Amino acid sequence: MKVVTFGEIMLRLSTPGFSRFIQSKAFDAEYGGGEANVAVSLANYGLDAYFLSKLPKHEIGQCAVNALRSFGVRTDYIVRGGERIGIYFLETGASQRASKVIYDRANSAVQSLSVSEVDWDAVFKDCDWFHWTGITPALGTKSQECLIAACKAARAASVTISADLNYRAKLWSTKEAQDVMVPLMEYVDVCIANEEDAEKSLGFKASATNIDHAELDEAGYAALCIELKKKFGFKAVAITLRESFSASRNGWSAIMADEKDCVIPHRSKRYDIQIVDRVGGGDSFAGGLIYGLLKKDNTKEALEFAVAASCLKQTISGDFNLVSKDEVEKLAKGSGSGRVER
Repeated sequence: MKVVTFGEIMLRLSTPGFSRFIQSKAFDAEYGGGEANVAVSLANYGLDAYFLSKLPKHEIGQCAVNALRSFGVRTDYIVRGGERIGIYFLETGASQRASKVIYDRANSAVQSLSVSEVDWDAVFKDCDWFHWTGITPALGTKSQECLIAACKAARAASVTISADLNYRAKLWSTKEAQDVMVPLMEYVDVCIANEEDAEKSLGFKASATNIDHAELDEAGYAALCIELKKKFGFKAVAITLRESFSASRNGWSAIMADEKDCVIPHRSKRYDIQIVDRVGGGDSFAGGLIYGLLKKDNTKEALEFAVAASCLKQTISGDFNLVSKDEVEKLAKGSGSGRVER
């Protein structure tokens, strides 16, 4: 099955271990970014995953391409050009000290990608699924134009479209996000979000919830799923539920409503995670959900696969979810003791 994702892959420069920016004399260099992370997950699960973007022709741009290729992601649709790759700096938090991200992505290559540089019909030929996140339209007018062109071409080719709302306050304001994101929802079949995304990007809020105090009202999230589904005509809505006890320990689950097995919103199994790296946790959920909706017998199984996949990701350093389908299946079926496998 062919899946296409569209967005920006960035150079990730992170402080070693749990050291602070002001302590570090060196950074660990890796690559990652919302839609690229999803493509890596899907390639790991055996799907034909393509990543669409634009990267410079120089060696650092090639390093990003090579990183994707090393995990089986197809890079046929990456346009080469522009002057720079976006960068983000990461300081990993611990206990009561939160992680921090600093962006250096202004005028990156993908922001110069124009509609005419991509053969959209070729991209979506024989394609089964198209995925994007709210980060892409937040990058600027050209990115918004390209995303609209992609959504129209995917819709014309009868491709299922998913969107992870992924609101980023450092990229745009709530008003800017809603002005762009609300109209884009007409193209979306499967909406993925957390409570902040739904509120900031679409203006819908879950009731009686305070994630900073690890307080979740399941009924409020169920109502939010139904409300979003009704308002925008989504075929499915999935919302991740994170209980933040500290930067090092989170509760993790999700709830989903759809037209088949989750007409009454279904909440997944809950995991208590000792966090290694939460960056990419939502992307790994999206990748697992896409795989599950394409391959599983029912949507409840798809949701459990997605939550198990994203639980495992948060125990792995880096943006990419470097787990196999079998490892996810094993956790989803109940083997989460963490005992040594001999």
